[in-house]
Amino acid sequence: MVPIATVGKPGFLHLMNTIDKRYNIPSRTYFSRIAIPQMYEHTRDRVMLELRDVEHFACTTDLWSSRTTEPYISLTVHFIDKAFKMRSLCLQTAYFPSEHSGENIALGLREALSGWNLNEARLVCFTTDNATNMIKAAEINGWPRLQCFGHRLHLAIENAVKCDTRISRALGVCKKLVGHFSHSWKKKEALKKAQRELNLPEHGLITECPTRWGTKQQMMERILEQQRALSQVLSENRSTRHLVPSWQDIEVLESVNKALKPLQDFTDALSGEEYVSISYLLPVLRLLNTQTLAADEEDTELTCSIKTKVLGYMEAKYEDPATQTLLNIATFLDPRFKKDYIPKEQWEEISLRIKSEMKEAQPAVAISSSSVGAAVSGAEAEPCQSATATSTKRMKKSLGSLLQTSVTSPSESSDHATIEAEFNSYILIPKIHSEQDPLAWWGIHKVNFPHLSKLAEKYLCVPATSTPSERLFSTSGNVVTCQRASLKPNKVDMLVFLSKNL
Repeated sequence: MVPIATVGKPGFLHLMNTIDKRYNIPSRTYFSRIAIPQMYEHTRDRVMLELRDVEHFACTTDLWSSRTTEPYISLTVHFIDKAFKMRSLCLQTAYFPSEHSGENIALGLREALSGWNLNEARLVCFTTDNATNMIKAAEINGWPRLQCFGHRLHLAIENAVKCDTRISRALGVCKKLVGHFSHSWKKKEALKKAQRELNLPEHGLITECPTRWGTKQQMMERILEQQRALSQVLSENRSTRHLVPSWQDIEVLESVNKALKPLQDFTDALSGEEYVSISYLLPVLRLLNTQTLAADEEDTELTCSIKTKVLGYMEAKYEDPATQTLLNIATFLDPRFKKDYIPKEQWEEISLRIKSEMKEAQPAVAISSSSVGAAVSGAEAEPCQSATATSTKRMKKSLGSLLQTSVTSPSESSDHATIEAEFNSYILIPKIHSEQDPLAWWGIHKVNFPHLSKLAEKYLCVPATSTPSERLFSTSGNVVTCQRASLKPNKVDMLVFLSKNL
């Protein structure tokens, strides 16, 4: 967002004067103290109204420090609305000066949900990174937690490459190369000239970000792409020839790149907010096991080693029974997959769990009908009992109670049959194409599957990664810049909230 001080700059004043000389631009004080707070309150009321009817929701959260080293905690909420559209909202980017312990985070998150009138009992799942304090916060609050797929994959890759000296050396060469060309404009121009001579794409080198494994792979891939141009430029000067990657380094980079490159697409695909992502996890893990990370005859020993370590780490981290149950149910409720990726030995348990939740999701009409029946029975019992004392003593059961018993039993049996029929019908109908939107399908078929559609609304809203919270940090970084380092925390929260929710 543009800094508020822009309204007082000569260039902007001249622009507005050119557009309309009659318009008087309000001062920066007006925008800071009146316009933005009013806009924030109006947007907050709209978001509160939208959240009021939410039956089930999921959350993501993370901690972040601004350019001024002020700590913030972010919170996003995700749910499926009545039209079966995925909704993602930013709730806060709150100043968090307390110690980042699990206890303090747990308390802060509970207060945040309470401030938005969100009932914790309706929280389906809480997606976070693998930080110890986040794990403890979820345990303290008793909230179901899902490990962020992106962080898990990052740790799996770091674990696979950290102990190999060959990889460490090759990565060190890459970093020196990137650093050499990034600090000299003459070298950049020489590289462009060499790229044109060798008919190579005129791409710049990529700098690795330690917290994003994808940048490591992209850095290596770019150096492999520009290998000939880099060698030509570096060989011209005697002092830079030692930076030219050796053939051993090139082999290592090719082996690592071959193992890691296919994984980049999975991270990108599972980081979206506008579509269902949790139901992809089991199919992705199966695909990693059978294809992407499966051994290939053409793979080098190093490539095979990396694949085995990454796959072993990922499978081990998703063995938690609660996580397995969540993923199994979410995958079943996706009409693209259903029971295809659920292990056979777990199917009976999962089907019983789903049917049990379908029974709990009974329409309110059925419950109200029983209540009405009970009320009628009670109303009829009173006249019978007040008619004569003798008849009251003789009657073991009132007529109303007998009628209630005869009606309730077939009703319960009917409900069970209805749930079984709905469950079996859903399994029998053909799966939809993998490129189709499951929420659009549920929006059309919710009339045919009223109980299962409620469960789909509940489980398919869970994000597979904590990327939504991290995107708030990018927005916050554009708000708290070097020129706006004096912004107060409450203003930062308002500006980020408006930027994401308007």
